[in-house]
Amino acid sequence: MKKLLTAGVLALAVLGAGCDKLGSRPLAFNNTDVTGLDYAKGFALVDHTGKPRTLQDFRGKVVVLFFGYTQCPDVCPTTMAEMATVMKELGPSADDVQVLFVTLDPERDTQELLSHYVPAFDKRFIGLYGNAEATARTAKEFKVFYAKVPGNEPGSYTMDHTAGSYVFDRDGKLRLFLRHGQGPAPIASDLRQLL
Repeated sequence: MKKLLTAGVLALAVLGAGCDKLGSRPLAFNNTDVTGLDYAKGFALVDHTGKPRTLQDFRGKVVVLFFGYTQCPDVCPTTMAEMATVMKELGPSADDVQVLFVTLDPERDTQELLSHYVPAFDKRFIGLYGNAEATARTAKEFKVFYAKVPGNEPGSYTMDHTAGSYVFDRDGKLRLFLRHGQGPAPIASDLRQLL
């Protein structure tokens, strides 16, 4: 009987491990659940208004963090437009979501440029930047790949970079990796669960 009771308690513990704050129903995300991974713990950058920022500044909100650059011809504007649509789909709940755009091109992406580019998608979005060292340190912490690719004209270049986004819950814990190009509906669904 004691062994049966112990086995029952263990089974409940295992079942409970897949549950979240929504009660006994486990969350079923559309995107990759990365809960518990031991990286992407934070950053120390400056926002597009000149204010120093860390991940802790956004506790209480669900945070979507994307790495890109303003002169990106495709992935970055597509992702930012997609997130703007997600915010519309979330309605009033969108005020509890913070989208952060971290530039991987500090050489060209100045505070002024970010202040025009990022809020153009949604006035609540925040652009973040640092010097080359801070950018490299942040990219390493988040396991984000980026590299300059020389262009056809002297001095011109593009940036190859990781195209997905990270999502943190209201407690600042890493929860999801969003795949690029899936459309807004699956993202909005996942964010609603975390809200």
